Amino acid sequence: MEFYGIHFVGLNPENGRKLLVTLALVVAVVILRWVLRAMTRVLIRGNTELWRGRFWTHQGISVLCGIILIIGIISIWFDNPARLGTFVGLVTAGMAFALQKVITSLAGYFVILRGNTFSVGDRIVMGDVRGDVVALGFMQTTIMEMGQPPAVQSADPAMWVHSRQFTGRIVTISNSEIFNKPVYNYSREFPYIWDEMKIPITY
Repeated sequence: MEFYGIHFVGLNPENGRKLLVTLALVVAVVILRWVLRAMTRVLIRGNTELWRGRFWTHQGISVLCGIILIIGIISIWFDNPARLGTFVGLVTAGMAFALQKVITSLAGYFVILRGNTFSVGDRIVMGDVRGDVVALGFMQTTIMEMGQPPAVQSADPAMWVHSRQFTGRIVTISNSEIFNKPVYNYSREFPYIWDEMKIPITY
């Protein structure tokens, strides 16, 4: 393709058609995702017992749309299996070197889902942060932080709430933390936890 005497490498009518089809596919997937989420909101509206199901439905819709988009783009641009194999090899090698944390976080997301480690609304300790899970994304988990007693507080960042009350801070933690440190779930199997009160009695 040539424009004002400048020849653009790799641009030809075939690639232009593929680019237009790709843009159309992206728009269609975005519209599909919006429609499915709107239908979910309408079906669950007013039912507070299904709010957790709504979250997981939205997660499933996002994963489904992502798979459709990836398969569609691969089908449009790589109609030659030999080129696809070469491309996948190069991309995989580059991603393994440059995106280690991102890939680990994405793997952590699927481990959390598959292993039922925690869900939205659970009270957990993850990455030295204790609180209630308010959102779970592909890369990060969002926690509404709770205060901790001084004996278990870390020096950085400082915390001024020593009781089990919300501090007002929202903390985002990489999903890769589940591979580095244990995750304590206060809500998973048993809805209560034991606490201990020491009452000294004199003779």
